[in-house]
Amino acid sequence: MFYPNIGFLFTEYPLSQRFAAAKNSGFDIVECPDPYNIPVDELKLLLKEAGVAIASINTPIGNWSHGEFGFAGVPGKEAIFQEHWHSAYTYAMALGVKKIHITAGIINPHRRGAALTTLVKNIRGIVPQAKAGNITLLLEPINQRDMPDYLISHSDIVARLIDEIDAENVKLLFDVYHIQIMEGDLIKRIEQYADIIGHVQIAAVPSRHEPDEGEVDYRAVIGALEKIGYRDPIALEYRPRGRAEEGLASLNILTACCPDRALCQ
Repeated sequence: MFYPNIGFLFTEYPLSQRFAAAKNSGFDIVECPDPYNIPVDELKLLLKEAGVAIASINTPIGNWSHGEFGFAGVPGKEAIFQEHWHSAYTYAMALGVKKIHITAGIINPHRRGAALTTLVKNIRGIVPQAKAGNITLLLEPINQRDMPDYLISHSDIVARLIDEIDAENVKLLFDVYHIQIMEGDLIKRIEQYADIIGHVQIAAVPSRHEPDEGEVDYRAVIGALEKIGYRDPIALEYRPRGRAEEGLASLNILTACCPDRALCQ
């Protein structure tokens, strides 16, 4: 039921070793947001040796230190987005990845209208190729505290974009951490957007540590997801308080939700 985002967990190891580290902690699948520093053929071999599969990736974000986090909604950067999409699609098809988070970009608020138009156009353009590859495209609202001026920061905006794009393989990435910070009312939102939730990530709020602390009752949240029929594994996208292995071993929410198997993948 759960699996780790290795962009956040096991970061004491280089990326090439995190797949084996995840396997040693009991996981058969991982989320790998940024696999692109490892050539795809080499990565394919690493996954085979570790006995691990990648469930989801991001489109490349660009240069974070220069204020970049994707280009799907950045006017004038359409060619860069197409290059990034090609990279993501190539990795996904080679590795059997079925979910790609489309990183929308950090935008001057005055350009927001044009940026949303660009985002819709860019995603409509890749929908047929993604559908042919059996890939779900994800749009994630990211909170403005952690990422000021990210293009989309509310679930209702993502819902409107999905309605406008009008493609069955474009879904909402319901990151509980971000949505709680910006909107709250988590269970009502899960119920409201049951038909478009395509992926779920969790972390404690406000610390973004293991989801056994903070203001979110994850037993209730996971119960609400089960009630709407959400059955995909849930990604652990948190920053460990210490070593990832130690945090996973003490993460009571895993055993509370899945008493028969500690890690429930």
